[in-house]
Amino acid sequence: MGLISGLGRRPHLTARHVLGSFKSRCSCGTRTQPPQVFCSNCAPLHSPSISSSQNSADQTTILKMSSSIAVFALLLSMFVAIAAENADLAVLMDLKASLDPTGCSLSSWTIDADPCSGKFEGIACDEHGRVANISLQGKGLSGKISPAVGKLRSLSGLFLHYNRLSGEIPLEIASLVDLTDLYLNVNSLSGELPAEIGNMAGLQVLQLGYNGLSGSIPSQIGRLNRLNVLAIQSNHLAGAIPASIGYLPELTRLDLSGNQLFGSIPSKLALLPRLKSLDLRNNTLSGKVPNGLKRLGGGFHYKNNKGLCGEGFSSLDLCKEEPYASLPRTEIPQSAAIKSNGSNSTTSSYSFSSSPLMIVAIAIGSTIILAILTAFACYRRRKQKIGSSLEVSDGKQSTELIVEAKTPSTAVGRRSWDSSKTSKFNLEEIESATQHFSDANLLGRSCFASTYRGFLRDGSSVAVKRINRSSCRAEEAEFFDSLKLLTSLSHENLVSLNGFCCSTDRGECFLVFDYAPNGNLSQYLETKGKVSNPRVLTWPERVAIVNGVARGLEYLHSKAGMIHQNLSTDKILLGERCKALISGACVQRLLADDVVYSSQKASAAMGYLAPEYATAGRFSEKSDVYAFGVIVLQILTGKSMANPMRPFADPCKLEDLVDPRLELKYPRSEAAKLVAMALACTSEAPSLRPGMAMVVQDLGKLAG
Repeated sequence: MGLISGLGRRPHLTARHVLGSFKSRCSCGTRTQPPQVFCSNCAPLHSPSISSSQNSADQTTILKMSSSIAVFALLLSMFVAIAAENADLAVLMDLKASLDPTGCSLSSWTIDADPCSGKFEGIACDEHGRVANISLQGKGLSGKISPAVGKLRSLSGLFLHYNRLSGEIPLEIASLVDLTDLYLNVNSLSGELPAEIGNMAGLQVLQLGYNGLSGSIPSQIGRLNRLNVLAIQSNHLAGAIPASIGYLPELTRLDLSGNQLFGSIPSKLALLPRLKSLDLRNNTLSGKVPNGLKRLGGGFHYKNNKGLCGEGFSSLDLCKEEPYASLPRTEIPQSAAIKSNGSNSTTSSYSFSSSPLMIVAIAIGSTIILAILTAFACYRRRKQKIGSSLEVSDGKQSTELIVEAKTPSTAVGRRSWDSSKTSKFNLEEIESATQHFSDANLLGRSCFASTYRGFLRDGSSVAVKRINRSSCRAEEAEFFDSLKLLTSLSHENLVSLNGFCCSTDRGECFLVFDYAPNGNLSQYLETKGKVSNPRVLTWPERVAIVNGVARGLEYLHSKAGMIHQNLSTDKILLGERCKALISGACVQRLLADDVVYSSQKASAAMGYLAPEYATAGRFSEKSDVYAFGVIVLQILTGKSMANPMRPFADPCKLEDLVDPRLELKYPRSEAAKLVAMALACTSEAPSLRPGMAMVVQDLGKLAG
């Protein structure tokens, strides 16, 4: 029926009748009389021979035809949309397998879910149900970028920065002609930069910095007329800067620092109308700097390019004139008169008879000049290498550096520093790692510091503790001595300090530690009936955590000769496989007395401080033992307020004490021994508490 049946009943229906019907509707839609065929001014041309009832039937048939066509078009569009959606899903599953080979980071991407339903982490779709944005920055991805990404033709944003991706940038990525933002920076990508990127006409931001890209910068980048930001810093790129970059009318920021580029700076760069920032530091560029770049002011960075010269640029020497450019020109020696217009000209003062002597003189002089130039070039190269070796990472020197390039010293106090163990960071690196201290990277706050997750250039995750200078000790000597002591700590159950930075301008200090992917122990404990992390720690994991904390404390007491003073479940971080990592060791020594007192007051409220501190106000190794015993009780009970339960802790009544979420899945003998150990460690009298060496020894016998 429908369209076909309608046509079958009216075989005499012609295009003229259809046209007449549409004309009567379109041109004279306000009329109420039966449809007629009209001329262009709506005047009746002639009356049709078809009856009124037949015209009505014709109209019904046309309506059916229109409805059928509309339904068909709707079904066709739905079919196309479903097919496109299924195609995007297949591509995403391919991407998942390639980007996240471990399957840990993209577990929300499943084959039976709709990518546009909000269930796919980091995926956003457009109004047509096509994948338009992939935001997976800082997800710990350790795979490669699949060539299948080129099939997501509606993609406008691809954000994969701050990961550990390796391999080459696939050529297929150039198929994304509608892509505006491409962020692949801070990964471990290698290979050459594909010239096909020049075909991505819609690209506005291209971030490829802090990778291992090699080769040269393709000149095809000059085709990207909509490009605003081009950042390829800290790679292994060599060759000259393509002059074609000077033809990008929308370019506002160009960062090519930290590569091995050579040659001169293209003069066209000075003519870019919207350019605000140009960073060419740490290359081997040479020649005269275009005067037009003066307009950038502080936005132009060119340090550590020993061959550059120019006028009006601080730290640059004036360009020297070309060798022999100022020498007077001499005539070519001639041996005989040269006739001109039939007359003899004057002869030269030199003749061929003296040419052997002249040749010898020229040869000797050339040899001397060549030797001088060779020696000078070697000297310049040696000096350049020495200068480069003294630069701090990527040469990003500024007043924010905690160390100077030539003589390691602190930015505050100018004290000598041993740089053999711990790296120094500058403020720019700290801000880049934390995305300018974005709230999205905030891990937690305390009474004296905020801690952020960050990603270094090599893709490794770190935790950056941001301390206000007013919270630190006023005596700089004590502060840096304590910082030096902190850097000397090294144990598998202590959080490692990767580096530090002090900014005099901001009045802040930053400590960079290893990042613990599983948070801290307090997140797994019940507080007021709630648990931050719903995952239940298994019995083997709890025993491993107790062992790790004990070994870390034993190292502090016996090997490092120091006391933690502020141990709590917040300070017990959990690394891979829930490995216990003690944080905060020695940090108290960096802080002002009032800040230390405030933090200890909070610990006392949680029951971690030993009774003797309240009476005598002093710490000892047995104070740490007391806090350790409290933590063992918390691990056993699964509750954050375990110390008030101490009077009721009975090794013979484990069912009333051990975390019920374990559902009795634990060895009773081990649990009883741990309860007894916790009770001994939390004895009122310090003399009754065991030392950490004995605790470690007893834990070693626990399995037996």
